[in-house]
Amino acid sequence: MASIFKRNGDRHEPYTIQYFDHQGKRRTKKAFTDKGLTEQLAGKLESDARLRTSGLIDPEQDSLAVHRQTPIEEHLNAFQESLTDNTTKYVKLTMSRVRRVVEGCGFTKLADLNAETVQIYLRSLRKAEDGIGHRTYNHYLQALDAFCHWCVATNRLLRNPLIGVERLNTAVDVRHPRRALTAEQVAKLVESARSSRIRIQGYTGEERARIYLLSYMTGLRKKEIASLMPRSFALHASPPTVTVEAACSKHRRKDVLPLHPDLVVMLPGWIEGLTAGQKLFPRLERRKTCIMVKKDLVRVGIPYETADGIADFHAAGRHTHITELLRNGVSLPEAKELARHSDINMTMRYAHIGIRDQAKAIVNLPVPRAGESANKNAIPFQAAALHGRCILCSAKSHSMTLDGNGEMVEKRQNPCRCKGFVADRRQLSPTGKMEAAGIEPASRDISMTASTCVDG
Repeated sequence: MASIFKRNGDRHEPYTIQYFDHQGKRRTKKAFTDKGLTEQLAGKLESDARLRTSGLIDPEQDSLAVHRQTPIEEHLNAFQESLTDNTTKYVKLTMSRVRRVVEGCGFTKLADLNAETVQIYLRSLRKAEDGIGHRTYNHYLQALDAFCHWCVATNRLLRNPLIGVERLNTAVDVRHPRRALTAEQVAKLVESARSSRIRIQGYTGEERARIYLLSYMTGLRKKEIASLMPRSFALHASPPTVTVEAACSKHRRKDVLPLHPDLVVMLPGWIEGLTAGQKLFPRLERRKTCIMVKKDLVRVGIPYETADGIADFHAAGRHTHITELLRNGVSLPEAKELARHSDINMTMRYAHIGIRDQAKAIVNLPVPRAGESANKNAIPFQAAALHGRCILCSAKSHSMTLDGNGEMVEKRQNPCRCKGFVADRRQLSPTGKMEAAGIEPASRDISMTASTCVDG
């Protein structure tokens, strides 16, 4: 039996209801200042508890209905709390995207979430004067989809309302295309930094040269390079390796990568005098590395931006690393593993293989030759076929022989050249006559042997 009471006895104070729910737990709920209304609410709470106990009301469905009517801000705060295991930058970026879409769509309760309203709002962002690109469109959609998926996982929603909403094709709307450099251009970039006497983004020329070399020879990202310390390298292992801890890796996994032999020779001088836990390039993750690369490239006459794209830090390092691996004979699966991509299609986005690379590859395609190809004048089998010769023996034509006397049957030219038939025809019977059905007369005991080659 539910009980109602006032804690302080003040007549303006609302009543408090105490009752037992369907799980037998004591619950307390603030009610009204009016006693009659409070008694009605207490009776309803007790009645609902009995219905849930008897199974006439599904507690899960009831909980879902309550969550759907709760202000969406409460759910957003809980979702943000669930992301605290990620980096601060990730949490801030994700929540800013989710909140912008929620506010732009005018959602106030969880029940308001629907795919059509989200799509209409995101399309309006694309159509604006400084509209977002396809990639940004997908990022907003991905952030809100993560929120909806979390709501399903925590029993706040029965299903994800964004299921079935397609992402846009980013290949048709590339706002900042990147291009890979050549190995020679990377060498000029490194030399440009070393010969520079000015600091850029707080780093000397020699420090910038080392950063460029590490990026190109390992394919590591900026944040991963910023995390490197002397203890990250195992220079005396077989093979020598560099380790990127899971906290600094993009996919939150510990990565161990082999090192280039030339880099193994250079590294001892770079880490000399540093403690095991001291970073090689402090605060690199906060620096605008694109400014570094741009100034060092311009100094040696290499354009930062061309029709093929820009050559920022990520392009000059990671993109060039993967492209040069493929240019020098590394297989695509091997490049995928070295790049630590989960999908080979992502590796292909980093492979800038141009027309010169394709021309170089086509030159290495072996040309098929007929026979043992001892004869220097041997022609490919395709050409032999086009010249009307036998592929096996180079004869100009074949004729049929009779089994009885071995006489040769002369070939005749097709008399219907005017109708477009220019191929040779062969006589199928000694008389040149055929039955109505197109079959030779059965009464003639003539058998045909295998064809023989006749030199023209």
